[in-house]
Amino acid sequence: MPAGSIEARLAAMGLSLPEPRRFPSQNRQGCVRVGSVLFVSGHGPHHPGMDIVRRGKLGAELDVEQGYEVAKACGLSILATLRAELGDLDRVTRVVRLLGMVNCTAEFELMPKVVDGASDLFFELFGPERGRHARAAVGMAGLPRQQPVEISGEFEVSEP
Repeated sequence: MPAGSIEARLAAMGLSLPEPRRFPSQNRQGCVRVGSVLFVSGHGPHHPGMDIVRRGKLGAELDVEQGYEVAKACGLSILATLRAELGDLDRVTRVVRLLGMVNCTAEFELMPKVVDGASDLFFELFGPERGRHARAAVGMAGLPRQQPVEISGEFEVSEP
């Protein structure tokens, strides 16, 4: 795969990356590398260029389609952190696992369909060999800043 092909594919999909998330405390950061795996902190929908609902609960203020777009924004925020850490998204050799947390009502049961917004993004962007991953999608009574979705994950990466 030629250098920059993941970012070219992202542009061809009509998507862009936000600025990497800045964490509010010195005690944590966007990701930590252990060997060939980057452990990525939880990312909310920090993408000012996307027209999405940024606060609220699935099953109350947001429907599944809106939640799907929020999860996609979370995925793009994660990609911005990966690019800042690696310098090149082509160094991601595998999406290993995602944990999707959905701020929802007690009756809401479609968390997997919401988190598909991020899973579908990674699958389409990296292809089936690199983008298919393990995943959990769980409901939460609340999330920081009342955001609808937060996603963390692990990514296998290559050396520069």
